[in-house]
Amino acid sequence: MHDTLESSLESRAVHRRDLLRWLAASPLLGALGGCGDLSLIGRALAQEAPSRSLDDLVASAQEALDVFDLEKVAAETVPTAHWGYIKTGVDGEGTQANNRASLERLYLRARRLVDVSNIDMRVSIFGREWPTPLMIAPAGSQGAFHRDGELATARAAAARNHLQTLSSVSSTGVEAVNEARGEPVWYQLYAPRYWDATADLIERVREAGCPVIVLTVDLLGGSNRLTLQRYGRTDDRNCDSCHRSGGRADPVKPMYEGLPQGPPDSGGPTMTWDYVHRLRDITDQRIVVKGLVTREDAELALEHGVDGIWVSNHGGRAEGSGRATIDALPEVVEAVAGEVPIIVDGGFRRGTDIFKGIARGATAVAIGRPYLWGLGAFGQAGVERVLEILIEELRITMGAVGTPSLADIGPHSIGVG
Repeated sequence: MHDTLESSLESRAVHRRDLLRWLAASPLLGALGGCGDLSLIGRALAQEAPSRSLDDLVASAQEALDVFDLEKVAAETVPTAHWGYIKTGVDGEGTQANNRASLERLYLRARRLVDVSNIDMRVSIFGREWPTPLMIAPAGSQGAFHRDGELATARAAAARNHLQTLSSVSSTGVEAVNEARGEPVWYQLYAPRYWDATADLIERVREAGCPVIVLTVDLLGGSNRLTLQRYGRTDDRNCDSCHRSGGRADPVKPMYEGLPQGPPDSGGPTMTWDYVHRLRDITDQRIVVKGLVTREDAELALEHGVDGIWVSNHGGRAEGSGRATIDALPEVVEAVAGEVPIIVDGGFRRGTDIFKGIARGATAVAIGRPYLWGLGAFGQAGVERVLEILIEELRITMGAVGTPSLADIGPHSIGVG
């Protein structure tokens, strides 16, 4: 009875809206009083239109006004445990929170009466010019967030012309990702603990044409990801086909399939700076070390001949230091003194954040979670929208504060609140 009544009322409301729209378009309206009556009908139609709440989810990628609109959709579309993988930090997640808090404590020092009619965001890294300083950071297991996974991300990177780094634990092999990107991506290396396996992996990536190896060193001691575990407990799906009982992915990720096995003799907790030299001996690719956050390690990196430094705390997913990457950046920049490019990630969510990273000396800024939100929400279109939003926000910011090029942005462009 209730369903019948509700359906009847809805039907009558639809008929009433149709009648009002017909009257608004009818030539009889003029004979009945003209514009005054049209105004009345317009108000009536507005009252009849279904209301939309500010909390409503966007229905398409293009509707998103900022990256957080896409986060809300992804929270509803990505499976619970997989959403926990995106959300998780470590311990009480203070490091992850401080990545954002420290960016928000910085303010912009706006200059006026500067010609900003031509905003130039171009940046050069290893002799290659890119139209903007925004990069796609490596993130593993993207097939868990959308069926197209890393391929959707690569196609979005190609469409918007952004530099992309592929994770070692990608859901898709590097060859297919390179094809989707239209050129070789950078490759992030979680080094196997057996050196022969590392050598085989590096050879595969080199043959695929990847010009840069991003050696990640901030997870060698493991990490305490409590949020991931809690979300996993609430997910009632049967995941035995993809995961072992301990939550570890199975089968082996595509980039590790077929690698030789043996007793641990490299990588993991035993890794030292000597590992960089061993990599240098087996490849002519550029080597960037990801996960450095101190002056001392930046100086050691230069001593050991690295080609670039990536300031990162893994988005607050590595150590629970509580220190934001935007706060670690200045001492690394000072130690490097322009010798090699510096990339930074960790909490960057708006164009103003990218501006602040450049102001503190980064060559480029990489994002992780925001493009995963876009991917989980709408696939390739979502990733593209994230990139589009952030670059448009950066463009607006540069114009608003009087910095027509990246070279005009520096420590003088920001302050600490």
